[in-house]
Amino acid sequence: MQLYESQNLRVSNSLTGKKDVFKPLNEGHVGMYVCGPTVYSNVHLGNCRTFMSFDMIFRYLKHMGYKVRYVRNITDAGHLVDDAEDGEDKIAKKARLEQLEPMEVVQRYTVDFHNILEKFNFLPLV
Repeated sequence: MQLYESQNLRVSNSLTGKKDVFKPLNEGHVGMYVCGPTVYSNVHLGNCRTFMSFDMIFRYLKHMGYKVRYVRNITDAGHLVDDAEDGEDKIAKKARLEQLEPMEVVQRYTVDFHNILEKFNFLPLV
């Protein structure tokens, strides 16, 4: 018997307001997708809170014996400074202000993001 079969993990169902027994779509396997940062500045603790929460869920599911595929993106374009459709892209604005190419901004803050997660001892994604 797998470890996860002997556990009754319950999760809140936002549709019913009840706690349901967690049952993955494919027995023994869990897929997690978490939207990552838009990389136009250094991350701060508030940004890390989301990733810290999902790192703990990732660890717990692995502890329970699930094979977990955890995917997190890096957004490098398309987020506007203003909510209006005609706002400036955050990365393009940062590149203009720092007199860099947009991909230099993306590279700098992507590396910073991964370094911060490493300092917090997050597990690498698989």
